[in-house]
Amino acid sequence: MTSSIERGTVVANAQASDLTAFDLKAYLQERQAIVESALDQSINVVYPEKIYEAMRYSLMAGGKRLRPILCLAASELVGGTIEIALPTACALEMIHTMSLIHDDLPSMDNDDYRRGKLTNHKVYGEDVAILAGDGLLAYAFEFIASQTQNVPPERVLQVIAKLGRAVGAAGLVGGQIVDLECEGQSNVSLDTLNFIHRHKTGALLEASVLCGAMLAGATEAELQRLARYAQNIGLAFQIIDDVLDITATQAELGKTAGKDLQAQKVTYPSLWGIEESRRQAAQLIAEAKAELSCFGELAYPLMALAEYITARKH
Repeated sequence: MTSSIERGTVVANAQASDLTAFDLKAYLQERQAIVESALDQSINVVYPEKIYEAMRYSLMAGGKRLRPILCLAASELVGGTIEIALPTACALEMIHTMSLIHDDLPSMDNDDYRRGKLTNHKVYGEDVAILAGDGLLAYAFEFIASQTQNVPPERVLQVIAKLGRAVGAAGLVGGQIVDLECEGQSNVSLDTLNFIHRHKTGALLEASVLCGAMLAGATEAELQRLARYAQNIGLAFQIIDDVLDITATQAELGKTAGKDLQAQKVTYPSLWGIEESRRQAAQLIAEAKAELSCFGELAYPLMALAEYITARKH
């Protein structure tokens, strides 16, 4: 038995015989609304109010909510529900928001705008911004542990371990440190660039997909397929990000355009050019979708999300 929130009214569109019939726009609107509501309820402003306000400021600043939606879609793909995956989906957005707050700091990328709004440190100061990121990171794990229901404890532990690795030195932090070390260097190799982005961007995207599937009891073979899918979309996501940094305006990006060039960063377009970068991203998306072909129509949401990554304008 499943409720409307478990399957969602829009998933019925995936019963069409062709992926083109799947209404991704409606799917995203429905899932974003579910995630936004859950995030809004996840953090209350209590004493000391400033830290909770700073945490909420960035957490509720909008965005595509791609990571939570990937988590929910992966859970449903292997027979799970939205309910069992929603706390982890929220935690993923908390961790992603932490990474954005810290990435924007003067000691990192030194950016004034994020998602079309002033960055956290421009509103609250560097000290509070650092603590807001720390608060979100810690709370993410508490939220999974305390809010996940109707899931065997060993699966919850597995998810916590996976997320911890994805955000730490073996994942996001490791990618960020190599990225910082490579700033201003013109001889950065493709292997090094891939390492940076498979860790800095890809690790959390991969965890988003795998955690949703783990909570639903995915088999090892299913997890391997989903890992390859997620690794490919993660790299494609970064390639398109690099392209957009050159081709999009600040209004389209919601953050300062041209930051990579200004920071003298080696990017995929700087190695391949814009058109070849787009071709490489499209190839990665095709390979990602191929990994899900065995799931049939159940995979339509994840396949459509993969295509959305290369088609996005911001």
